[in-house]
Amino acid sequence: MTRTILLVDDEEEIVELLRIFLEKENYAVREAGNGEEAWVLLQREHIDLALIDLMMPGMDGYQLISRIREKLRLPVIIVSAKTGDVDKVTGLGLGADDFIAKPFSPIEVVARIQAHLRRYYDLLGAQPVAEIKPARSICGSLQLDHESCMLYRENQSIVLGPLEYKLLNLFMNAPGRIYTKKQIYEAVWNEPYLEDSNTVMVQISRLRDKLEDDPKHPRYIRTIKGLGYKLVSQESGE
Repeated sequence: MTRTILLVDDEEEIVELLRIFLEKENYAVREAGNGEEAWVLLQREHIDLALIDLMMPGMDGYQLISRIREKLRLPVIIVSAKTGDVDKVTGLGLGADDFIAKPFSPIEVVARIQAHLRRYYDLLGAQPVAEIKPARSICGSLQLDHESCMLYRENQSIVLGPLEYKLLNLFMNAPGRIYTKKQIYEAVWNEPYLEDSNTVMVQISRLRDKLEDDPKHPRYIRTIKGLGYKLVSQESGE
């Protein structure tokens, strides 16, 4: 069985180095440059182990580890240049299983990964990524039911198609976050974004037709000129 490793680090050189060594050992590798991107991947993909840097823009490693431990069950290894005792104790106290200091030996990192995977899944018999999913995601007056893929807006039920559900689920995972068309396409369609087509815009329009009272003047899914789209919580207005 091929295990999937998530690398969460904003240093591209480190991610690429680890990817090379991990792929030599026949691991599948996923990448994220910050905590928000990692959390989206963890919600929609099967991940067996996460390697997480502490200092990243946006959601940092501490916040990501805390969120993982609230919802997921998988081994977590910190890889960080912050090597003080307080940093180690804080990270391990939040639920990380191991701490590796930068600079590191890639061979040692791979060996640590293998040891944790063997202990976690083979010796303890844990189920890979036993995720405790909430029955619904809630953002203000919007409730997205994950079992029926039904949207409820102010107690009104709205039937969603598969792409509409995946699109809205992405937005509701991080209300207020701006997603570029590239990020949306790769998360919803799960394919590389190769060109600037109208695919994302068309799907946004279809979702607005179902969600908004006036799709031409949307309350929920806002266009951020030159950047992308975001979901606005009506309570916060942001």
